[in-house]
Amino acid sequence: MNHAGQSVLVTGAGGYIGSALAKAIAAAAPSRLVLLDSTEHNLFQIQQQVESCEAVLGSVDDVNLLDDIFSRFQPEVIYHAAAFKHVPLLERNPIAAVRNNTIGTYTLAHAARRHGTRRLILISTDKAVNPHSVMGVSKRIAELAVVTLNMNAIRLGNVVGSSGSVVPIFLRQIADGGPVTVTHPEATRWFMSLNQAVSSILACGMAEVEGRILVPELGTPTRITDLASLLIGEAAEIPIVFSGCRPGDKLTEELVYKTETEEGTIDGPLRVFRTCRQQPAEIEEIMQRLSDCIASLDVPGLVRTLCSVVPEYVPSSLLR
Repeated sequence: MNHAGQSVLVTGAGGYIGSALAKAIAAAAPSRLVLLDSTEHNLFQIQQQVESCEAVLGSVDDVNLLDDIFSRFQPEVIYHAAAFKHVPLLERNPIAAVRNNTIGTYTLAHAARRHGTRRLILISTDKAVNPHSVMGVSKRIAELAVVTLNMNAIRLGNVVGSSGSVVPIFLRQIADGGPVTVTHPEATRWFMSLNQAVSSILACGMAEVEGRILVPELGTPTRITDLASLLIGEAAEIPIVFSGCRPGDKLTEELVYKTETEEGTIDGPLRVFRTCRQQPAEIEEIMQRLSDCIASLDVPGLVRTLCSVVPEYVPSSLLR
């Protein structure tokens, strides 16, 4: 993967994946590397680690800021890693989830098209498939938005070590003497290393396809209980306690919708899928409906709209 001589924009650049992505791109000697993040501390940290970057503090839903970024830096490639991701927290904050993950993605993608940048890669999640959470459905509609605009999305599994993910939580619980809390004995997840995630994202950035969902090879899902036992290791006196599934949790995640069609593989290795797509006018109307619900703080209307756009979405008990 080589971005030598290119102007590249990374959103969410101070996050766990975004910062690793920024470092990898910086090593390729781009002509410009623009790092956008809404968290001052995170942006400061990555700015200290990446030489000759343009650090911009702000949000992807700020239209005027985006117009300024595109006018000044003319990015040729965008890696969109900015997202809210913590499932239980977002169940209690659905308006913030949709505003950031869905409306923010559409605002960014629309600005890219307006300024002639055609290559945008949305970093999505397996939770977007048959979602049971606001986080998942917000990312699914974000996928639909970028696909409609002939841009690509990549679905990742759980990235080991990312902030708020199970491995750091388990390690902290073990260090505190336990117990280690697992939602359900049969809960499973796909896991991937940070290096695997970054290389897959960069491969997606080079893919000569448009309007597609790309999925890395993730092998077999891991039982969370087995992962907890492995991390506990010889500290056998530390118990595992089953806490029950939280609102928005699924026992198992999925990588692909039944309605999606596989079209082959590309280097990465990444599997390429054709997903359903709306017309641009339909996506614009969906975003307007969601924006109206957000403006009026209409959570029931927001949930109804999410269900109408993604029929596979199963709202949690908190939102039903």
